[in-house]
Amino acid sequence: MAALEVSITNDLEKRIAEAFEVFDHSGDKTVDVREVGTIIRSLGCCPSEAEVQEVIVRVEDQETSGSVHLAQFLPVVAQIISEYKLQPASPEELLKAFQTLDKENKGYLDREFLTKAMMEEGEPFTQEEIDEMMAVAVDPVNGTIPYEFYINQIMINIQPNIYSLIPKVEEVQKRKLGEGLIESDLMK
Repeated sequence: MAALEVSITNDLEKRIAEAFEVFDHSGDKTVDVREVGTIIRSLGCCPSEAEVQEVIVRVEDQETSGSVHLAQFLPVVAQIISEYKLQPASPEELLKAFQTLDKENKGYLDREFLTKAMMEEGEPFTQEEIDEMMAVAVDPVNGTIPYEFYINQIMINIQPNIYSLIPKVEEVQKRKLGEGLIESDLMK
């Protein structure tokens, strides 16, 4: 396969490339296609498995099936993020979801009840995902999940949101476009 050029022109693309490179174990700007979901999630995006599969269809290398090159991955994921797709739920959306499950308005959920709901409703969580959540969510004193506290915990631990880079990228693009227009006017 011919070497593909990768041009990184802004902070958003830099963050995507850095996340990709963590999984590029051979240093050839490729990753195993099975890592695509993990890379996207490491950026703070929240795709469903179906959405991950849609991305894979767009980025998988046709010559070497099973791999993804950064040159194919970068523009697709940058576009998805620039369109504000795959964003995590807001604290308000999370609270509403927990309150919907809390039929008795207790302010907490039982571990067993939430585990069952997460494994049987919507897109099922894996046991590993549930274990990770429960490690943070469960009150060690009474074994319940006080969901407002849990929501606050996960919001504190979120790294700077990748979607916050979009306005800066758009501003730079507008400035470059304006400079291009000025240059073309000078050429007349």
